[in-house]
Amino acid sequence: MANLDRYSTSVDASIQTKDSSNQESRVHFSEDEKTLIARMYNLVGERWSLIVGRIPGRSADETQKYWTSKSSSSN
Repeated sequence: MANLDRYSTSVDASIQTKDSSNQESRVHFSEDEKTLIARMYNLVGERWSLIVGRIPGRSADETQKYWTSKSSSSN
């Protein structure tokens, strides 16, 4: 019985971690940032470090995640 309790606690923790990571991945970009990302992407492609160099306070990872989620939802 103790093994079952340990397993369910582990599963619960895993679910909570996934929920919190989903919330963290939903970073909001302003309309200006979205426009700039699209324009820069058209110019330089997937060179995220160049793109985020024009957007203060943004990381390449979060910008790439935004672009990937935007692209996959529009298909």
